[in-house]
Amino acid sequence: GTRSAVLNTEARTVEADVLSRRCVMMRLVDFSYEQYQKALRQSAGAVVIILPRSISSVPQDVVRQFMEIEPEMLAMETIVPVYFAVEDEELLSIYEQTRAASASQGSASAAEVLLHTATANGFQMVTSGAQSKAINDWLIPSVEGRLTGLGGEDLPTVVIVAHYDSFGVAPWLSHGADSNGSGISVLLELARLFSRLYTYRRTHAGYNLLFFASGGGKFNYQGTKRWLEDNLDHTDSSLLQDNVAFVLCLDTLGRGNSLHLHVSKPPKEGTLQHAFLRELEMVVASQFPEVKFSMVHKKINLAEDMLAWEHERFAIRRLPAFTISHLESHRDSLRSSIMDRRARIDTKALTRNTQIIAEALTRVIYNLTEKGAPADMQIFTDQMQIQQEQLESVMDWLSSQPRAAQLIDKDSTFLNTLEYYMGRYLKDVKQHHVKADKRDPEFVFYDQLKQVMNAYRVKPAIFDLLLAVCIAAYLGVAYVAVQHFGLLYKMIQRLSLKTKQQ
Repeated sequence: GTRSAVLNTEARTVEADVLSRRCVMMRLVDFSYEQYQKALRQSAGAVVIILPRSISSVPQDVVRQFMEIEPEMLAMETIVPVYFAVEDEELLSIYEQTRAASASQGSASAAEVLLHTATANGFQMVTSGAQSKAINDWLIPSVEGRLTGLGGEDLPTVVIVAHYDSFGVAPWLSHGADSNGSGISVLLELARLFSRLYTYRRTHAGYNLLFFASGGGKFNYQGTKRWLEDNLDHTDSSLLQDNVAFVLCLDTLGRGNSLHLHVSKPPKEGTLQHAFLRELEMVVASQFPEVKFSMVHKKINLAEDMLAWEHERFAIRRLPAFTISHLESHRDSLRSSIMDRRARIDTKALTRNTQIIAEALTRVIYNLTEKGAPADMQIFTDQMQIQQEQLESVMDWLSSQPRAAQLIDKDSTFLNTLEYYMGRYLKDVKQHHVKADKRDPEFVFYDQLKQVMNAYRVKPAIFDLLLAVCIAAYLGVAYVAVQHFGLLYKMIQRLSLKTKQQ
């Protein structure tokens, strides 16, 4: 992306022939990667992409096209500031006037171009903020909590993980509804359900449940990486050291009729992770036949800079882990897009996916299949059913605010609310903080993520030139007229004198 922020240039649209040192304005409905590249090639002063007030009103083909372009925009380093602005009447008026002025430059007649350029209104786009600079001490916070199992001290632990941060080409517009608001919603609902089961002795299972809402998920899972280091390398005793049964990562679960269990290494028969896989298959086949379920095996590629899924952080440390998602590929553009909004979430699908995961997890923890429980027996019914209204309200809360890692610190309202929510159901809830290594930083954040841009109505420089020419011409004509009037007056006086003499 870009680290530049300061802007003080004249506005143009892509219809103009010359874009160098101009602020190029584009509407999302007309946006294309070719136009964006044209502006960068011509060394534009800035690019402003105008978004509609409601993303849900944008045609799906436009949304898909932009989501395909977005990763390339993020990967391309450029010195040109790129702004996103939500349209209103005044901004659209500025855009239309600028487009009319830009289009006129392609007229056939040079005189028409000169006249239109001189008479048209132009706009000078100016930002009032400072240039972006690196923030060296930014913290990435995460939140953990637990439910302690009933029995001996060396109980196996099931870890449930979801990253809460969102990502997109503009941090303040990254609401991350499906990726990964849906994962956090499922994690919180699982915490609520199992906290009720763990309240009563007869339903208190012999497993520890460790819940982790990780930060920095979109930055190569930095929160998870440091959490693992602290628990495995810098602590004498932790639930992650003792006896981890498996780690279940939740990612993009808010839509579709498919579920995929992503693994780095296929689970071996006889292990608890293999039992969970079989329970998932059985629950889907017997209770939700409309859902397509599969296991996707992908080896970890340590040569790549970015990991594919969060479970790979655990697999690198030799902890059995997998990620469940409705996406078949980690490369899906939905995971890093400002188009990932609340309107794209199917609440019924989210509720159904939560039910599938909860049923399979419960059957494993309580060993229900071995005890003869029928495959089609639903556990979470009546008073213990999945609460769709609560899932909806949590999704509304999560997707109502941008959750880019650059915007959330340890004192943010979002994080405090998340910690409070987890504290209602879990024990030992606490924050875990990650700071970049100053010698070799794994991530660097910059400030100036939101700027105020002013549009000043101006006339072009040629207008002043033409105005000066007109004034000079007027004065010249006036001078000549005065001179001629003086000569005429003298001639009349002479004629009058001669007439008197005669």
